Amino acid sequence: MSNHLAVATVTGTLQRVITKAVSSFGGAVAVTMRRPDGAAAAPGPGIHLFLYQVTPNAAYRNADLPMRRGSGELLQRPQAALVLHYLLSFSGDDGKLEPQRLLGAVVRHLHGHPLLSQKDIEDTTKEPPLKDVLGPSNLAAQPEAVRITPLNLSLEELSKVWSVFFQTPYLLSVAYQASVVLIETEDTPAPPALPVETRNVYAVPFRHPVVDRVVSADGDTVPITSTSELRIVGQRFMSDATLLLFDGVERVPTAVRDQEVRLKIPAGTEAGVHALQVLQKQLMGAGAGTLHRGFESNVATFVQRPKFDALVFTLNGKPAIRLKFDVAVGKTQRVLLVLNSVPGTPHKVFQFVQPLRDDPDPAVVVFKAPDVDAGTYLVLVQVDGAGNVLDLDPASPTFGPKVTLP
Repeated sequence: MSNHLAVATVTGTLQRVITKAVSSFGGAVAVTMRRPDGAAAAPGPGIHLFLYQVTPNAAYRNADLPMRRGSGELLQRPQAALVLHYLLSFSGDDGKLEPQRLLGAVVRHLHGHPLLSQKDIEDTTKEPPLKDVLGPSNLAAQPEAVRITPLNLSLEELSKVWSVFFQTPYLLSVAYQASVVLIETEDTPAPPALPVETRNVYAVPFRHPVVDRVVSADGDTVPITSTSELRIVGQRFMSDATLLLFDGVERVPTAVRDQEVRLKIPAGTEAGVHALQVLQKQLMGAGAGTLHRGFESNVATFVQRPKFDALVFTLNGKPAIRLKFDVAVGKTQRVLLVLNSVPGTPHKVFQFVQPLRDDPDPAVVVFKAPDVDAGTYLVLVQVDGAGNVLDLDPASPTFGPKVTLP
């Protein structure tokens, strides 16, 4: 591809080519690269090469897409594909038909040599008078040759072109286009990916896994706590490698069957609502193969109930309740404490939603209870809506949990 000097190099090379085309014309012919203003009054025959319009090339407009990978890394250098529109006007003695003779010589040469050759471009950039300004140009290395093609402008279109030359007398003119001119940046693209040595085709049956429910391995009605083992019930779980996506982290299950997967709840999992999916990965590749992404089940949720020890103590002369949870409680988690009178006593309910979180232990939450009447209360704690297990049978040895406030 070529750099930013490509447009100027095409103009300079085209001037050189036209100069050679009229070299056999009698007398000196001036080939200029400027607007044809005042050219009619200029002495002697002359050709005026003027670039009046630049348009994008439709064929190459999107040839460099995509330019970047998803990570933003440059995949290939961006390039602009341009078409250059030139107006060639001819001046001289009309009595000697000089403009028409010059036009014929130029048209004949450009029709027989429509491409700007590599030698013409190199001669333009390496020899005077344009050596100093076009020396760094690399248009000659462009893989696509620049083709010079005549434009079929109607009288109205040609009049519009000449209208940009204010108060300039019309000269015999012809329009050409040069295409395609490719200009690219000098950014360094990322190295290409390694070629594929071997190709394997795999036919995999569509066995989409489905999760019906998530329960405790101790029983469908047993509450799930931090020490529970999960039992994921569903269909079509067997694969080359079955994993569980637990709260966005891949986990290896403890057991896998076609209709059941088991997983020990990871240590440190906070109480509340959790989501999981069954992932099925496929072995692909030579030898032992490599695991690749396969099928995924629907997202299933379950509630992990909190477990805690409750302690009543005095804080600034007022009663308070200290809850020590079995796992850490996140600072953004909402903790709700409800005290309910035990059966056989006058019904009273107290609710607290603004705990103290100053304790350095992340598993400790403290509630002030200055207005709670003395007595024994059942304790219900909700962490992000997940409540603890209550035993409401007064005759049970696990009745509660409960606290007694003085």
